Amino acid sequence: QVQLVESGGGSAQAGGSLSISCVASGFTECMGWFRQIPGKEREGVARMNRVGMSVYADSVKGRFTVSQDNAKNTLNLQMSSLKPEDTGMYYCAASASNWCTLGRNDYPFWGQGTQVTVSS
Repeated sequence: QVQLVESGGGSAQAGGSLSISCVASGFTECMGWFRQIPGKEREGVARMNRVGMSVYADSVKGRFTVSQDNAKNTLNLQMSSLKPEDTGMYYCAASASNWCTLGRNDYPFWGQGTQVTVSS
């Protein structure tokens, strides 16, 4: 069982920046960020596997950057040019498999989430 703890987030104005981080308690092959707003399904934002290959949702390409520190089992998400539609609860997810997409079913381990709010 891998435990995930998110940190960061908070509030920002549209056009601003925020960063969030996730620390895993154990080894993972793939980690990702998802977000959810009430009444909508949780959607994949970005993911990175252990060799550093990243995938982004079209809605965040060019604005968000995912990075990792394998030695620290940490995944980071730098969010820039924020938009109000980026508002939501952001969840960290992890998998012990090296096959992972932006589909939430690929990830058995989840954090509790951290809130990101972007105002216009």
